[in-house]
Amino acid sequence: MLKWFVVNTKSKKEFQVEKILTQAGFSVYNPKYCQDSKIKPFFPGYVFVRFSYPVQFQKIIYTRGIKKVVGNRLGPIPVGPEVISCLKSREKDGLIELMKYGEEPLPGDEIMVMEGPLKGLRGLFYKDLGARERVMILLNYLSYQASLLIEKSKIKKISRPEKNSASQIKRKAKK
Repeated sequence: MLKWFVVNTKSKKEFQVEKILTQAGFSVYNPKYCQDSKIKPFFPGYVFVRFSYPVQFQKIIYTRGIKKVVGNRLGPIPVGPEVISCLKSREKDGLIELMKYGEEPLPGDEIMVMEGPLKGLRGLFYKDLGARERVMILLNYLSYQASLLIEKSKIKKISRPEKNSASQIKRKAKK
């Protein structure tokens, strides 16, 4: 019976192991994320492989780039399919989305700028612009109101204001 197992790879060989095992017909899941325009493994030194133990164990263990299959003295320990599903649910366009400052804000949420020259300013999340992970926020600073485009990774959701705030946001944005 096919089950998911965690395979420990040699240093920086996750992508090589993924390619070799995929070409050999195995289901391989190597979660990835993007940082500084580079795609990196989410779990350095590890990939998930679906195979039948003990039937296919020798093929896995003798694959170039693999150190061992994670387990104990009794043998490899399978990983539940819900673990794989949970990881895949965090993906966007094949990459795991990192939430640097907690959960992702929705329109109407109060946010705080966490990095850069505007650090510490509070505002309301207006909308996600999609391209280049930028968002629009509405700032109330002294008696001045302005909208600001900023990278999504530099803001943190603080709270969800009252329900009538969403209509206030739309009115402020139109001004």
